[in-house]
Order: sequence, then C-alpha cells, then structure tokens
Amino acid sequence: MEFLFKRSGQKLNLPPSPVFSLPVIGYAPIFYLRLGNRHVYVINSHALAEECFTKNDIVLSDRPELLMGKHVGYNSTNMLSSAYGDHWRNLRRIATSEILSSQRLNAFLSIRKDEIRRLISRLSRDSLHLYI
Repeated sequence: MEFLFKRSGQKLNLPPSPVFSLPVIGYAPIFYLRLGNRHVYVINSHALAEECFTKNDIVLSDRPELLMGKHVGYNSTNMLSSAYGDHWRNLRRIATSEILSSQRLNAFLSIRKDEIRRLISRLSRDSLHLYI
C-alpha cells in the first residue's frame, strides 16, 4: 500500500498514526504503524475492509518483498515469496494438483501419523521437566 501514498522524492503521505506504540481499538478507520522497518496499515473499519477485499483485492493481494525471499526463496520465485500473478497462480495449481491431492496426502498418511506421535511424545516428556 506504500505506493498509494508515496510520490517520487517526497515524504510518505501516510494515514494518521497513534502517538504511542500500542494502537487503541477504534483509533481511526485506517491508520499506520511501523513494525521494525516495515510499514503496516491497519484497516479498522468493516466498510473499508470490505472495500479492500472486494474492489481492490488484486492491488492489495501481493506480498511484501523480503530479503529472505531473495536469498532463501530463490529470488522470490517460490510459492511463499513469489509476487501475485501468473507465476504464483501456476505454482499454486501445481501444488494443489501434485502435492496436496488426496492421493498424495493418503500416500503420506502413515508418515504424518508417526510425526504427530513423536511430537505429542516430546511435548509430554518436556512438560514433565517443566521445559517451556
């Protein structure tokens, strides 16, 4: 959403932001927070949220560019860090048909059950030693 407020060479024309770091519920219909080096825009109104998810869904559906996506995510070409578009839709189609199909999920059922048993066993063992 930063591109909506930024003009080249100018400061950001941002929505209002709470004075303190913790926002107040009902502060404003839309406000801005800075979490680390990320700009976060909070939609605090049902009407605005509905508009974001219906009228502007394509514009607002992209993911932020992260340094991790560049170095770990093969230059942001994997499904988790890829920008919304034709490439991402193709990756989603492949994942749905090849990886998440009911046939594939059933093929790995025993492995998932074994991993769940090991997780529960470890959580139980750690809770006895008050390990948090």
